[in-house]
Amino acid sequence: MNRLSVHDLKPEDLLRLTFVGSFDQQAALERELEPFLQALERYADGWMPDVAEGKRRRKYARAAIWKGLEEGRDDVFTSLGFHRTEWPALDMTLWLWQHPRPPKLDIAVNVKPLSFFAEEERCHQIVEMVRAWASRYPVSHAKAHSADDTELAGSPRFGRDEKTSRKDGFDKVYEVFWLNIFGPKLVEAVGRERMLSTPAHRVEELPNGSVLLVTWPTVADFASKEARLAQARAHAHLRPDLDFDTILRILNERSAMLAPVKPRFHPDMAPLLSRVVDRAASHERQRRIAELNAWQPPEPEEWLPADSALPPDVEDLERAREHYSALAEHLVALLHSEVPSVFEAKPESLTDADFYFWREEFPTSRLREAIDEHAVPAIGAYLGEVLVRDLGGRWIPRQKLEEAQVLVGNRAWLPFVRARHYMRSRQALLDYSLTQIYRVAERHRG
Repeated sequence: MNRLSVHDLKPEDLLRLTFVGSFDQQAALERELEPFLQALERYADGWMPDVAEGKRRRKYARAAIWKGLEEGRDDVFTSLGFHRTEWPALDMTLWLWQHPRPPKLDIAVNVKPLSFFAEEERCHQIVEMVRAWASRYPVSHAKAHSADDTELAGSPRFGRDEKTSRKDGFDKVYEVFWLNIFGPKLVEAVGRERMLSTPAHRVEELPNGSVLLVTWPTVADFASKEARLAQARAHAHLRPDLDFDTILRILNERSAMLAPVKPRFHPDMAPLLSRVVDRAASHERQRRIAELNAWQPPEPEEWLPADSALPPDVEDLERAREHYSALAEHLVALLHSEVPSVFEAKPESLTDADFYFWREEFPTSRLREAIDEHAVPAIGAYLGEVLVRDLGGRWIPRQKLEEAQVLVGNRAWLPFVRARHYMRSRQALLDYSLTQIYRVAERHRG
């Protein structure tokens, strides 16, 4: 049974829900979890899991859940995953922390895309589900919000660093999300009357003393001007020691960082840069697009005018060309499992190789000695072979590899020099990409 993960969809924002409560570990587990499952099944409107996954993946059913929990048990906790086979994607995990630790029911839900929750009724269902959980399981904290904005809120620029978060825990209201459950301890720290008078879309006291707070009717438009204003008002009310204008400015800064940016990449580099952007975390994606829109690759310098090309200085030209071919085969041997297109020696192969080296951070993740002795000659030879095969180039062999040239039109290209520049750093993989030098050589072919 195949499941659809949030990682299988294109990079975009998702709904992240986290819930931490306690449960009675002396009670029968099936009885104790029944309210959790009933609320999930009643309120997971359109995103209900159809897969339960412990050590094995099974169709969602009570028997599959109990079996999966049994399989997922160890000395510290029991865990079980819930997923979907169709859009929207769901990655959900239930952890039950047990003796000797305090019993804890820990739920993490990721539903992608966030735009799935643009309708008010669907968002209302989420709120009702969390309300049902919080009413049954004594809760320390719970929240639901944009995953991208949550990441920014917890970054050093906008929030507490990780060390402070671990030390202070939930001693104060550090952030107000779209949906919030504040446990009794935090409610008393803020003041119950103040908490219940928070200006928000919904504020409700639950039977166990916790408080549910929803800032805005829908979560998908969390970054709108009106939703940010509501979020800032709630936060400033709960933290009168903070300045409202400062809170609102920070929220609007986060919205600006997440606002869509249209890619306008250098045309030679667009196929590569699109893949680079897809590797960025979703909350960093727009900033990365803006950076790469502004970036321009340096014009290649690894060439000589055809009438200034160095003449061959080897005795056997054919043997030298065979040597370059053999070196290029070393790159094929290195990359073929990860980059199957290297067998074809096409321009697209160069882009695939560029992306592989960038993704692997190859210049810094491998020994420099091995890179200089093996990778650089193989890359240079492979680049030269593509120029020969695809652009009708001709090798001009030299005893020193870095002086070897490929004559294409009115330029003699130096592929081994390019390879040395290319392997200097991760940024150099973009600045001196194989893709770009090929495209420039292609334009000068005539």
